[in-house]
Amino acid sequence: MKLITFTHNQQTRIGAVVGNKVIDSLNHPQIPASMIAFLRQGEAALTAMQQLINNAGDILSLDDIKLLAPVPKPSKFFGIGLNYASHVGETSYERPKFPVFFNKQSSCIIANDEAIHLPKISEKLDYEGELAFVIGKRCRHVPEDKAHQVIAGYTIVNDVTVRDWQIRTPTWTMGKSFDTHGPIGPYLVTADEITNPHQLTLKTWVDNELRQEANTSQMLFNCYEMVAYLTTVMTLEPGDIISTGTPAGVGVNMSPRGYLKVGQSVKIEIEKIGLLSNFVIDEPSDLALY
Repeated sequence: MKLITFTHNQQTRIGAVVGNKVIDSLNHPQIPASMIAFLRQGEAALTAMQQLINNAGDILSLDDIKLLAPVPKPSKFFGIGLNYASHVGETSYERPKFPVFFNKQSSCIIANDEAIHLPKISEKLDYEGELAFVIGKRCRHVPEDKAHQVIAGYTIVNDVTVRDWQIRTPTWTMGKSFDTHGPIGPYLVTADEITNPHQLTLKTWVDNELRQEANTSQMLFNCYEMVAYLTTVMTLEPGDIISTGTPAGVGVNMSPRGYLKVGQSVKIEIEKIGLLSNFVIDEPSDLALY
């Protein structure tokens, strides 16, 4: 199923998308309002949502809701660098021996159709189209052959990056975490609908120009290897997001540079998941909080 977080009539909750309709969970006593709480309930919540879909419960139009990121405030939001050979090849880096993880702060998350800000302090704004998976169970020391059991589903991430700030620190976190630089969505597609996450076509357009085209089979470290590696170190929680890296075609490696400009749109499509679309505006001048 395609799960969403949305707002309607000033109330935020989760639902499921069927065609162009939203199955609304507002009045269902067994379905919590937040995606993380939903994931924590596991099979019971999934069964309740499927029953709601089957019974065609309260229905809304997609046009009448405000879509939010599927998991608006995860406890962890990881990216991985240099995870496609094609991307390694277009950089000056060596092929990594181990997964190269970094943090994206959760305050950077925005939803489908929301604006990416071009920062006042840099014009080196770049896109990275990526498959992401969402953890569904609290887990630690998960073996690779069991990792599929802790993944709730899959979504799309644009790992927006400010390139000059990225290279200021070896961890890359600063250049990866500007506000609005974590578009996620539009849906969380449950794992039962993605029989093989390592055989999905990924495409990224800037305006109408196809910049990236690859298959997730080309990842150097697959989703299950990532789960095993991360859970060797830490406990992963329901709702944690792990973005799986980007293929060749990012703007910094184009000639001339293909950095994002105000007025442009970025669209990322992944087979069986959907289309994540965002547009670029100048960072607003009224954001200071002090």
